Amino acid sequence: MSRSPKAGPATTFKLVSYNIHKCVGTDRRRDPMRVLRVLLEVDADIVVLQEADHRFGSRRSAIPQFLIENHSDYRPIPFDVQHESIGWHGNTILVRRSVEIESHSIVSIPYLEPRGVVTADLNVSGRSIAVFGMHLDLSGLWRTRQARAIAELAQQTSADRPTLLSGDLNEWRRSSGAFREFERHFEILDCGRSFHSRRPVAQLDRIIHNDQVTALACGVHRSALAAKASDHLPVWGKFRLN
Repeated sequence: MSRSPKAGPATTFKLVSYNIHKCVGTDRRRDPMRVLRVLLEVDADIVVLQEADHRFGSRRSAIPQFLIENHSDYRPIPFDVQHESIGWHGNTILVRRSVEIESHSIVSIPYLEPRGVVTADLNVSGRSIAVFGMHLDLSGLWRTRQARAIAELAQQTSADRPTLLSGDLNEWRRSSGAFREFERHFEILDCGRSFHSRRPVAQLDRIIHNDQVTALACGVHRSALAAKASDHLPVWGKFRLN
């Protein structure tokens, strides 16, 4: 009697979304090494950051690239929009050195104040996935418009590959228009309250995915170090590729 071939091992990975507040902690000290130590605690394969660049002037990276390269297992995706920046409008994506970067781009969205989205196609253990990083507007009207534009673009991508979106949605209400736009096509994880880091009361930071990945677990990373490193705590999700 012939035996059926065994299925290969499931591919799992961990993604974290983290608003690092330009590396200024709740003690008002700017300390990029502290942020990198928080990422070491979380131990994710893919890191989506918000407020990763200074807001004015040359918009240089809040975490110097040499620190990332010499003190972590990550490398920033080379969006190369501005010379001293590692992202665009403060958004960027870091990946473990074992993760292959297939392609990357930036996306313009409707805005009241300058906002943008970063995207990347990544190869994780031989499987291609799409990742979107975002930080939505403070205005509810503009958040909804931005969410609609991002969701429609991501839906096109999600037709042929696992797709994840994450970032600071700046949204306090689950019944908001921004959530409705994403929920038309995607699942929004309930990671937990991540803002303010010293006493979390709001779920501003979110991870969103399509049906080509299964969420195995999710949560908020809480530690003494994370409570000081930024005014947001990191949120994370562990996924299996379907």
